[in-house]
Amino acid sequence: MNNRLDQIPVKEVNGVGARKVEELHAVGVFTVKDLIEYFPFRYEDYRQKPLGDVKDGDKATVQAKIVGMPIVQRFGKKTKLSCKVLADYSMFTAVWFNRNYLKDQLELDREIILTGKWDGRRLQMNVTQSEFPDRGTIRSGSLQPVYSVGGDLTQNSLRKAIASALDQYGDALEEVLPEDLVSKYDLMPRPQAIRLLHQPGDLAEGQEARKRMVYEELFLFQLKLQAYRSLNRDRRDGVLHTTPNAVIREFVRSLPFELTDAQKNVELEILKDMRSEACMNRLLQGDVGSGKTAVAAIALFTTVRSGFQGALMVPTEILAEQHTRSLTQMFEPFGITVGLLTSSVTGRKRKDLLAGLQMGLIDILVGTHALIQDEVNFRSLGLVVTDEQHRFGVNQRSVLRRKGYNPDVLTMTATPIPRTLAITAFGDMDVSTIAERPKGRVPIETYWVKHEMMERVLGFIRREVSQGRQAYMICPLIEESEKLDVQNAIDLHMQMSQALPEYKVGLLHGRMTAAEKEEMMRQFYAGETHLLVSTTVVEVGVDVPNATLMVIMDADRFGLSQLHQLRGRVGRGEHASYCVLIADPKSELGRQRMGVMTDTNDGFEVSRRDLELRGPGDFFGTKQSGLPEFKVADMVADFKVLEQARDDAAKLVEDPFFWTSPSYESLRSGLEKEETFRGELID
Repeated sequence: MNNRLDQIPVKEVNGVGARKVEELHAVGVFTVKDLIEYFPFRYEDYRQKPLGDVKDGDKATVQAKIVGMPIVQRFGKKTKLSCKVLADYSMFTAVWFNRNYLKDQLELDREIILTGKWDGRRLQMNVTQSEFPDRGTIRSGSLQPVYSVGGDLTQNSLRKAIASALDQYGDALEEVLPEDLVSKYDLMPRPQAIRLLHQPGDLAEGQEARKRMVYEELFLFQLKLQAYRSLNRDRRDGVLHTTPNAVIREFVRSLPFELTDAQKNVELEILKDMRSEACMNRLLQGDVGSGKTAVAAIALFTTVRSGFQGALMVPTEILAEQHTRSLTQMFEPFGITVGLLTSSVTGRKRKDLLAGLQMGLIDILVGTHALIQDEVNFRSLGLVVTDEQHRFGVNQRSVLRRKGYNPDVLTMTATPIPRTLAITAFGDMDVSTIAERPKGRVPIETYWVKHEMMERVLGFIRREVSQGRQAYMICPLIEESEKLDVQNAIDLHMQMSQALPEYKVGLLHGRMTAAEKEEMMRQFYAGETHLLVSTTVVEVGVDVPNATLMVIMDADRFGLSQLHQLRGRVGRGEHASYCVLIADPKSELGRQRMGVMTDTNDGFEVSRRDLELRGPGDFFGTKQSGLPEFKVADMVADFKVLEQARDDAAKLVEDPFFWTSPSYESLRSGLEKEETFRGELID
């Protein structure tokens, strides 16, 4: 599929020089295909509206006439330029900050196109973009794509590079879907859809292009799952685990807590799979703090006592260290050794660890994606457990799987997904669900407050810390830019240090080194740090029982699933715990989402309500974390399309014609390129 564009380096695109090549490489764009399929995640709407249709707080583009003399005011190093303008017989003030150089261009009676935030109470627009029709406009009247950028790569330079690639190579774009499916759903031809996703003329065109690419992406994803399932369904060459029930019961009795009924049921499903000669491929989903790790520990114990090794792959070093500590505590009395492998383990220590693993001296290896490196060799891998599995691609998981001879696979997620969606999204897996919280877990009280109540929130933090507890404060994502997110965290850390001088305030973000993160988390675990200001690095699995307060700044910028994950970082000990959402949502939908968080602690209910509120796919929508990542599709919003794609793909792989007919050659060759199928016979 698109073989040619796959193989042309991005430097061949007209106008892409050596520096731009480096910038594109930094965001994962290496070939022309990568560039052309680097789709926008939203659009800036520069289509003009009548002023009467613009609501207070909206961002809008209007055409106006300058009717007043421009005035410049200075505040230290900052400037404010303001000018009276007339639009649709209504006069208002246009305001520009730090752009006093525009003053001479603001001539009486000159037409101007303004884009900015409308303040209906003050009859004022804070202008972000302005253009003069007499000079010819660039943006006005259009939808401008907004891409995920980082480093030195800007929106404008990426837009130009993509436009250049489409001009130069657009004719080489090929159809990848079977003709009958294109006509069945009346889908736009692929080359046209790709062009219009980058450069939609209007909303209707953009929606048609998105509809086409969403179906294609979900169909190809489902084809991979259904083909994988079809090829593996009847194989009986998995690992046969033989640990007696009595031995497993002895381990379960040694745990410092009693299993819930839900945990026991899931444990039975997993053990039944492990005692079968067929490979286990099971998804274990459970709410935050529902006790998935304990179930995984029982499975790992079973594999070791059956004479095999186990691997546990997690997305972050913080989580890997935490799991290593808790598993070592559980397994030490039984003489089971646990090793830790992350990119921070280097030199002699790493060499000894890898040698011990290969000789079978290490029973269980916990680590990050470092586990899938070529130099990591197990003596006899019997079980692979991946935690927060959506953070690893199918290919990464399959590489780890190939470290043994068809080991059993257990994948876990703490993002509760409605069962029907889970079965569809993870079509190659059986699904187990823990829908019950462990005994003794205190429900977390959640409050939603506005920014003006910050003083009371600080009082709340002081109260908890004075009682010997600890708190988190989480920063929002300002932009799709790590630099800005980190700066935001640094600013907030400074503010909190000044507001709470009597306490130690820590800082954690993604640009710190592994050693710096580890030291910061060590201080927080040890209770040396009272308040931890952090980006969403702490979202997954971090477990500090003494932390009882989670404060989330600008909570309306987060998805419901992510808010629920963050809330789950507290309430892990015996003390009453609280989550405070600080937000001033501008829309009714935003207020409803805050209401969902204060109404329920149940992740499955949060997930269901999220699905209700989000409704069908939105052209301007945002993505839901916790599910496989796509360039265009959103598994939750596009669930109906996902179900159609699953049925179409399943029907196709069951048809013997699919595996032999020349008309499906491009689809088969696409499967053969997938690492998941390396070593599998596809013809």
